[in-house]
Amino acid sequence: MTKFEARLVGQSLATRVAYVVVRDVLLVLCKIWFRVSVSGREHLPNSGAYIIAPVHRSNIDTPLSSFVTRRRVRFMGKDSLWKQKHIGKFFSLLGGFPVTRGAADFEALKRCVAVLDGGEPLVMFPEGTRQSGTLLHPLFEGPAYVALKRGVPIVPVGIGGSERVMRKGSKMIWPRKCHVTIGAPIAVEHGGSGRVDRERMTQITAELAEQLQAVFDDARRHAGD
Repeated sequence: MTKFEARLVGQSLATRVAYVVVRDVLLVLCKIWFRVSVSGREHLPNSGAYIIAPVHRSNIDTPLSSFVTRRRVRFMGKDSLWKQKHIGKFFSLLGGFPVTRGAADFEALKRCVAVLDGGEPLVMFPEGTRQSGTLLHPLFEGPAYVALKRGVPIVPVGIGGSERVMRKGSKMIWPRKCHVTIGAPIAVEHGGSGRVDRERMTQITAELAEQLQAVFDDARRHAGD
């Protein structure tokens, strides 16, 4: 593990306390503004690392994804967000870690694996960038790859209403109801220390796509989409 990767998994007491305070403030604001509700928390693993795999329709999907658990969750962000010291510190406080846009995907995935080694939940958007519409776009295999590298489950998460709150390209945040539906985890066995089985990776991605569409549909119904 590199020094940078070691910093990814570090978490002081002050950081943990600050994360809880900031998260709870954001949760209260979201409950007031978005009337956000969450169902399916019983599906979350009680301990250990796992991957949270949400649909992606809005910039607010990241904070909404963090509300599924009281534990600190981690997520990737473009490294330019860390160029301004105070903004970078804020994103780090919220569990973010920088990834260089345009860098090799493998380097970003290595950092995701390092986060899982720290035992924390990790948010990975399988659709990649923000999309639109009621149907899933083709999924990337990154979540399946990382899950196989460490043998951790993938939890599909549907988010309904977020596209109405803040569409792609919009700067307005509208007060619309949002709902988050947590699906049953997809168990993933450890793929070993060698190459990841591409056939198994494709199978896991297909299973994730099916379950993710189901929880997305459920979340949209609850949100009134």
